[in-house]
Amino acid sequence: MQPADPTSARQEGDIVLAALAQANGQYKLRPVLLLRQMPGYGDFLTCGFSSQLNQLIPGFGELVQPDPANGLRVVSVIRLEFLYLLPSGRIQGFVGCIPDAVLDSLKHRLADHLIFV
Repeated sequence: MQPADPTSARQEGDIVLAALAQANGQYKLRPVLLLRQMPGYGDFLTCGFSSQLNQLIPGFGELVQPDPANGLRVVSVIRLEFLYLLPSGRIQGFVGCIPDAVLDSLKHRLADHLIFV
């Protein structure tokens, strides 16, 4: 997947910034991956990132190296277990995108977990 134009409409596979609630109740701007656009209002099912590599759940999450396409600054974990429904109007910035193959793999892992576990 080629990096999207930062001013264009967002699409599945994009990494964007959104204000997410923290454990202390405050909001912090965090990167999230747009997994799937939901029907109806155009909200996105997203999952979070972490630079704490010990949060990787082998066989479920994904370890990602920073590169120009994804815009990440450090090695990060895509936390497929950290899901959030994000209204499209709450997207506050564009970071980058992940390859289609990685996005498809994450979607299949999530679907398998929901159906077969």
